[in-house]
Amino acid sequence: MRVSALFSGGKDSTYALYLLQQQGWEVVSLLTVVPKASDSYMFHYPNIHWTQLQAEAMGIPIKYRESSGLKEEELKDVEELMKGEDCDGFVCGAIASDYQWSRLNEIAQRLGKPLHAPLWRKDQVTLLEDMVHAGFKFMIAGVYAEGFDEGWLGKIITSHSIRELEKLRDKYRISVSGEGGEIETFVLDAPNFSKSIHIEEAHANWSRNSGNFTIQKASLEDKQKV
Repeated sequence: MRVSALFSGGKDSTYALYLLQQQGWEVVSLLTVVPKASDSYMFHYPNIHWTQLQAEAMGIPIKYRESSGLKEEELKDVEELMKGEDCDGFVCGAIASDYQWSRLNEIAQRLGKPLHAPLWRKDQVTLLEDMVHAGFKFMIAGVYAEGFDEGWLGKIITSHSIRELEKLRDKYRISVSGEGGEIETFVLDAPNFSKSIHIEEAHANWSRNSGNFTIQKASLEDKQKV
């Protein structure tokens, strides 16, 4: 099976395509929408341009399309991006967002190809634990909900920080995986990366109860031998 992956650079889209690779599927391309608006309903915003490094680390070609970020217009943009792909289907990292899943599924159906969502409706805590256990290294690139503070920006997710997210879920009713837009992540290393991403310069920007961790300079480096 040859699939194109809808790719944001975050943990969910990266883990979804990794799971299909583990099943022997070929991921032939990464499709990334670059929203002009920071409050896009569908797509990640901070550090989206650094997906080029992730694509290089995975050895998969990446294609971009800029979008206004307006709620319905961005759906037209992703459809245009998907339309020209020579593949048997598509993969996305949707977990619990009915909006994301239904819109992408409608597009895939119009194109006559299936949409695969291997993370759909999985337990969110279990997914985070599985990612960490599999060797994924990912950081918080943005937080947008009550309960978070500036200390979360740039934080690498570990078993300990998963417990912290659970506490925030219990107190503030957030989605642990960020499916409600509470957090965004950026993957620095994964089992299917030939090299890891080294952040050389970054800037944390905080206002009230939200903020972004913006990468300003980064490069690929050889993985550390364990």
